[in-house]
This record gives sequence, C-alpha cells and structure tokens, in this order.
Amino acid sequence: MTVFDELKARGLLAQLTDEEEIKELINNGKATFYIGFDPTADSLHVGHFMALCLMKRLQMAGNRPIALIGGGTAMIGDPSGRQDMRTMMTKEMIDHNCECFKKQMSRFIEFGEGKALMVNNADWLRDLNYIEFIRNIGAHFSVNNMLRAECYKQRMEAGLSFLEFNYMIMQSYDFLCLYEKYGCNMQFGGDDQWSNMLGGTNLIRKKLGKDAYAMTITLLLNSEGKKMGKTQKGAVWLDPEKTSPYEFYQYWRNVADADVIKCLRMLTFLPLEQIEEMAKWEGSQLNQAKEILAYELTNLVHGEEEAKKAQESARALFSGGNAAEMPTAQIKEEDFVNGTIDIMGVLVKAGLCPSRSEARRAVEQGGVTVNDEKVTDIKTVYSPEQFAGEGIVVRRGKKNFKRVIL
Repeated sequence: MTVFDELKARGLLAQLTDEEEIKELINNGKATFYIGFDPTADSLHVGHFMALCLMKRLQMAGNRPIALIGGGTAMIGDPSGRQDMRTMMTKEMIDHNCECFKKQMSRFIEFGEGKALMVNNADWLRDLNYIEFIRNIGAHFSVNNMLRAECYKQRMEAGLSFLEFNYMIMQSYDFLCLYEKYGCNMQFGGDDQWSNMLGGTNLIRKKLGKDAYAMTITLLLNSEGKKMGKTQKGAVWLDPEKTSPYEFYQYWRNVADADVIKCLRMLTFLPLEQIEEMAKWEGSQLNQAKEILAYELTNLVHGEEEAKKAQESARALFSGGNAAEMPTAQIKEEDFVNGTIDIMGVLVKAGLCPSRSEARRAVEQGGVTVNDEKVTDIKTVYSPEQFAGEGIVVRRGKKNFKRVIL
C-alpha cells in the first residue's frame, strides 16, 4: 500500500486538487507541505491531533512538513465556523502562545536542518505595506467569489467585519510566501478551510503563471475533530498542566463505541490490518479497543511511562481499587467550617460541579459516590482526617472523578 493509499484508507483525505501529482509527490517523499495553527490559546488540544499525526506520518515517509504558526493571522481571527467575531488578542499573548506550540509540536515532528520547519507568518504579515499589498495581492481576488465561500456565508447575517473579510487573502498570501521562500508545494487543512486553501493555490498560479506547482488537500472530518477537542468541562489539552496524562487517557478511554475504530484508524500508528481485526469486535471487546486507543495516544503525547501509569490507574479504579495517578484535587484547611466540609463543598472544590446548586442536584439524583459508596444526603460531611494520605475518591456519574486530598 502506498503512502497516499494509506491516508485514504485511514479516512484522512476528503477533497483535493491534482490527484495524480499529489500521489507522485507524497509517495516519493517529494512533498514540502504546510499546515497552519492559529495560536488562540497557550496549548494545542486534541482537535489539532489529526493534523499533527498527519504531519508525523508524512515526515516518516520522507516528506518535509512546515508547521505554520499564525502569529499574524491570529491578530485578525479566522471566521470559519464562527457565529461571532473572535476576541482580539495582543501581540504579546500571541507570541507567548506561539512558543508554547513549538514545544508541544516537537513531540510529534522532528525539526532541524533538512527536516521539518516551524515558521511564523507574523514575519511577513505584521509589517506589510497596505497599499502595496492590496495592489499586488488583492487584485487577484474576486469579491463575488469570496462571498460565495462557505466560511463567509455563515457570518453574513450576523455581520461579517471587514477585518475578518481579509482572512482568506492573508491565508492565501501565506501559501505564496511559503512557496517562494521554502519551495512549499502543498497545503493541508480542515474541511472548513477549503475555500481559503483554494484561494492560496489560485493566487500562486495567477501570480506566478501556469507552471507554478501548488496543490491542496483537506483533512476529512476536521469539524468533528474540533468538536473532539472539547468536553462538557472544556477543552482536552495536550499540555499536562491543563489536562493531566490520566485525564487525557480517560478522555480516549471513554469515546463512544461508534467512534473507537475511526479514531484508531485516523489517529494511531497501528497497522491497518490490526485495526480491521478490531473492527470485528463487539460488546465488551470494544472496551479493550478503547484501552488500546487511550494507551497509544497517551504514549504519543505524554510518553510511555505516563501512558502506563494512566492505564494502571484506570484499571485500578474500575476494578474497585484506588490509584495514585488519577487526577487530584486539594482541599485546604480554610475550606472546612467548624471542622467539616459537606459533600456539596467537596464536589465544587474537586471541580466536579461548577456550583453548590448543581452539586445538590447531582447528589439528590443519585449520581455521586465517595470511595465507591453512593451519597444521597446533601448533609453528609467529612473531616480533615478523611482526606489525609491517599484521600478519598469522589465520582460524579460514571466518567468524572477525582482523588481529593488535604
């Protein structure tokens, strides 16, 4: 199976231009391709996972990745998939987030001389001469065509600012700069980026002539990937300070039955033959598939040692035992009133409920256990001694739990 065929078999490719040329480049390790990441936070999350895994796959096949950090475009904000305008970020915030991204990406991609590149589009966007830019670049874009793009259609009724309207032109200009500076001949992006990406391909061909070699591919299910990055409690981050390795493991351990094989295909480096065998599994065997998925991805992001700890802790918890590596919350002495804290206070301090009123509902509905014993009385209280040592394991529902210590 060729590299290109494997990408299709894993469900990673949706739309593309110039299929035969793309096959030739990818299969022979001749592609220099980029994927863009807007630094809207100080950590990547699992919604970025598909792109990072793709970059790793293609680099392993001899192709050269360029990780483009949007230090310039982040000052505008991508309107794709948005119902409102993004919060404006300062230059200092963006630069800090860019540094955080670089550190995390190094776990997936090998940077260095002749290897992957990390580039920040602030280098060419922040100091642009506006008049010169709209003369040289803007002249190649049709406003009528831009307004037909899906990313703009969604915002027209709510109100699309002129600031955001520039985003497609800026992203297209990125591809032109990467093509001229680094010989970048291919771009990858999510299915919501298709219009922006075609803009870049067309810009290169219009400006540099028909011989200009530029192609686009979109990743399948990127919008689903973005949803994948969030839970009811917020985003699932790659930074262990934001989402612990144990919580990261549990996130993947708890994916829906219908999604586990799809995630194994798209996100792990297990052989397709092995995954297709797992696709035949049913019932309780799917839990084993989820364990494999969780372990493989935790190993990829946090390393083998953390993956083993997370797996052992999860198994200990589900077998009724306690585990030192599960996510931990701390109760402080000042949290006790007259020497005790009630169950609602414990749930809030553990981050399992956002408020005492929600904690009350969770208890009254029978969804709370402490050390595997159901708690149904909101007046249940705990003393400091009970949180000493390994503390207590507090669970809300089947999937949310914390070890609470003093």
